[in-house]
Order: sequence, then structure tokens, then C-alpha cells
Amino acid sequence: MGKINIKNLNLKELEEILTCWGLRPFHARQIFAWIYKKGANDFSLMSDLSSALRKKLAENFTLLDLKLVKKLKSKDGTEKFLFALKDKNLIEAVIIPAEGRVTGCVSTQVGCKFACRFCASGLLGFKRDLTCAEMIEEVLYAEWSNSSRYSSASRSSISEKDYIRDLKNNSQNGLTHLVFMGIGEPLDNYDNVLKAIRIINSKESLNMGARHITISTCGIIPGINKLANEDLQIELSVSLHAADDKTRSFIMPINKKYPLKELTAVCKKYIQKTNRQITFEYVLIKGINSDLESAKNLSKIVKDLNLCKVNLIPANFIKEYNIEPPNKLEILLFKDYLLQQNVNVTSRKARGQDIEAACGQLRLRYEKK
Repeated sequence: MGKINIKNLNLKELEEILTCWGLRPFHARQIFAWIYKKGANDFSLMSDLSSALRKKLAENFTLLDLKLVKKLKSKDGTEKFLFALKDKNLIEAVIIPAEGRVTGCVSTQVGCKFACRFCASGLLGFKRDLTCAEMIEEVLYAEWSNSSRYSSASRSSISEKDYIRDLKNNSQNGLTHLVFMGIGEPLDNYDNVLKAIRIINSKESLNMGARHITISTCGIIPGINKLANEDLQIELSVSLHAADDKTRSFIMPINKKYPLKELTAVCKKYIQKTNRQITFEYVLIKGINSDLESAKNLSKIVKDLNLCKVNLIPANFIKEYNIEPPNKLEILLFKDYLLQQNVNVTSRKARGQDIEAACGQLRLRYEKK
């Protein structure tokens, strides 16, 4: 068997391995601290471990599986990363700074099965699920994006002395929020996504509050049901994008399997079970779902639910799908109608348009070269 990435292990699993090696399990907490609190990407840098243990770790595990291919920064501060995996597949992650918060958006799969007509992620088809470790590495790259350890396209060869100096100069003040909303469908890679979230949430790791972590889904009903029983206070975002089955099935083929009536019913159960708010994402597409009739249908759906809000998102122009956003007046009229109906509604400001920050756009350009 080949080596596995150590970030696929939670603390308990790592403690069990160390115990089997005849070592004391407290070393697992030291290793976690080096990986998640100090950003170490080489076992040799873990200076409070014995040289014998560092050697054994290097013989049995990998520590850095993603390779940074491209990093772009928008004039609005948004940053986008294109990563190559060990099998040469490409994925993306994004950092979105805003007043009082910095949000990381990470991918969960290579490609996507669900072919939503507003998203470039599925244009190249589905390749595979990401591992827990690959998702965590996206987060760590975002967390340490200003550090020289993660600015290189290859494994760092930084000396221990320079590493410690770099650590002091790049104290951890990175991500405040995390969304699993990049390439892929998180609930189609359920076990790996939930394991990654539990590690990221743990105090021994990044200690990111569950309420600062969001899973976005196109509406996988079995996954929503499972998530309701996880006893995790994470946020759930559901891609709605239309309020009638005909339109939604055109935009999102998954609606043919999980139609609106069934989806809204399971969302209602989720809210009742968890007492957590659901956000309904609604991408506004010119000539398809942005008229007043669509706004009326949407208000009827969400008013039947407690604890929900609507997030309006102007579509990104994707020439392969021939879609574009409505004009500003149409967007304002749509939002104003929802407000008149006492719907909790927000508008997402377009970010990173000058660097192709929307899901799958940068990967699509590189894959087509």
C-alpha cells in the first residue's frame, strides 16, 4: 500500500496508530498543532518530536498532496487558487474578504455530476470525490495564503530556522468562515466532507466554529436528512434557483429526481429538527427566472417555512450555456417584491469577476488549453 496523507486521520485515529507503534498518544496533539496551528508541510520541521518519530511519520504518511498551479488576486481583494492533485486533476478554492470576515470557499469533488446550467463546474463532467485530506489542504492553503510556505508551487524546502521566523511573521489571522460551495456537490461526497468539517471544527485543529461553516447543496434529499441528525451547528445552504418544477428542472436536472415539493418538505423537517436557518440560494438568470411571476412563486415557497432566508445572486456570464444576469432594475424589482412580502432576503455582490472567481471558470480555461 502507498502512503496516505496524514490529514485523512482525525485525532483519535492518529492516537491509535501511535499507540500501535508503542508511542504515547499525546504526540498526536503535537502533530496536529504543527499541521493545523503552525502550518507545517514537512515532518522534519516538527522540532519537538524525536528524530525517530519524524522519520517514521515520513515513511508512513504524506503531508502535502496539493500543488499550487495558479494564484490570482482580484482588484476587490478576492483570491483564487488553482490546484493540481497528485493524479493531475485540477480543483479550485477562493478567498473572499469582506468587512469583519474572510471566507474560504473550497471544492469537494473533481468536476460535478449535476450539470446545473449556471455553473461551469460540471462542463467537464465528474472525475472523482476529493479526500478529506485534499479538502483540508485547500483550507490550509487559504488560511496560510500569505505565508512563504504555501506560496510556492512545490513542496517547501525551507529551513527550520527560516520556518520559525516565517511563522512569527505570519501569525494565524486568516479565515473566519468556510463554505463548501466550490466545484462539486458536498452531499454527494458526504462522509469525506463531514470528516473534514469535524477535524476543522476540533479545538486541536483550526478550531473554527461550526456556525462559521456552511455546506451548500443542489438539493440531495437523503444527504439533508442525514445532516439533520449530525448534531453539528453548521449552516445549510440550498440551491433553489427556481420556484416551479419546469423551470428548476431546466436549470437544475437534479430537480427531476428530487422535485420542489419533496425538497421543501425535507427542508421544513430539517428546520424543525435542528432549529437552524436554511439559506436558499437563487441565481438570477435573464429571461429564465428573474421576472415578477418567479418572485411571486418564490415568496409562496419560503413564506411556508420558518427560519429561512433568500440570497439573490446575479448569474455569471457563461458562454457555453448562453446565460447572463438580468439588468440592475430587474434585480431590484425582484428583491423589492420579496421584501414587500416580508421575505428575509439579501443580495450577494459579485466578487472576483476580473479573475474568473465563479465556480469552475479558471479550471475550465486551463483544462481547455
